[in-house]
Amino acid sequence: MDAKNNTESRQRTRGRWKLFAVLAVCASPLLASYFTYYVVKPTGRTNYGTLIDPRQYPIPPMASRTLAQQPTTLDAYKGKWIMLKVGGSDCGQACQDQLFLMRQLRTMQGKDRERIERVWLITDDQPLETMLLRVNDGTRMLRAPAEVVAKWLPVEPGGDAGEHIYLIDPLGNLMMRFPKNPDPAKMKKDIAKLLKASAIG
Repeated sequence: MDAKNNTESRQRTRGRWKLFAVLAVCASPLLASYFTYYVVKPTGRTNYGTLIDPRQYPIPPMASRTLAQQPTTLDAYKGKWIMLKVGGSDCGQACQDQLFLMRQLRTMQGKDRERIERVWLITDDQPLETMLLRVNDGTRMLRAPAEVVAKWLPVEPGGDAGEHIYLIDPLGNLMMRFPKNPDPAKMKKDIAKLLKASAIG
């Protein structure tokens, strides 16, 4: 009986170790990308965007919906990297420049572009211009409560979230904020490094 119990105990232990190994393999690509950014600091090599601790900024619950008034959430795009901009429907030149930049940045990632979603959280209920919709076909446009968005997205003192493009990781955590009027070439390098370091998304 003791021999049988010992055999069953060893089998359970091996089973647990196999489970831990599988979980480690699944999580390691994304953990590696964070290790690269937060721990490894090679001389002369720095990120352009401002790093955000992803543990502090998961996607919050919010009553967002599509332009067709169908309920949806940012969680629907988990599993991919999300380039995010926010702001009202009155999309002036700065807003249009951001949308154009997100399109270009995604295209510049070549074969990895399919790993990226572009999302615009629209923080009011006003209608959008038809031409704006046509030009930005492929950008996910969701209406979201302005107060929830404002509390979620970190900005510099006196800044505004609408001035920035943010990056959300495939697990649904906010992890990078790009500066106002950013340098597209430097943004491209940051995004490319993250995609290369992570097999997730």
